[in-house]
Amino acid sequence: MSASLGFFYFLGIIAILSAMGILITKNVLLGAFLLIISFFCIAGIYVLANASFIGVTQLLIYVGGILILMIFGIMLTSKLNGKALVTENHNKFIGPLIGTLFFLVLSYVLLLGNYSAINEGTIMPENNITFIGVHLMSDYLVAFEVAAVLLLLALIGAAVMSEQKRENL
Repeated sequence: MSASLGFFYFLGIIAILSAMGILITKNVLLGAFLLIISFFCIAGIYVLANASFIGVTQLLIYVGGILILMIFGIMLTSKLNGKALVTENHNKFIGPLIGTLFFLVLSYVLLLGNYSAINEGTIMPENNITFIGVHLMSDYLVAFEVAAVLLLLALIGAAVMSEQKRENL
């Protein structure tokens, strides 16, 4: 077994264990930290699969943006109540049943797949970040700019709404 395959299995096991820990824990802040570990492992798996752009995007968007925002939100709301945020599991029987059924259906679909056609597909260039960047800034420039303008409008709208709430207090 090669070192990269061993590292792949290590990252996969850690990602699965941390994802299962999210389901088991009742502390919301601990669940968010376990989600960070899971996302780091998934980003490492992407890098091992030569999808470095997706791995870096995973780190920047999910870990760097969304999860840090979630942790700040959890920490700020727990300060309002003065007690730790704890969740209760109301679906102790139906949740694992649905999860097991979903796993079985997904495994069945994956076993039916024809994976011999994968080797016949187009091969990505060695530096896929440059390839993605060139296509993003040439072929998909309009969609990229529209998404940037929409995100800017959402940011401005959130700032305006925040300022209006502050004036009402």
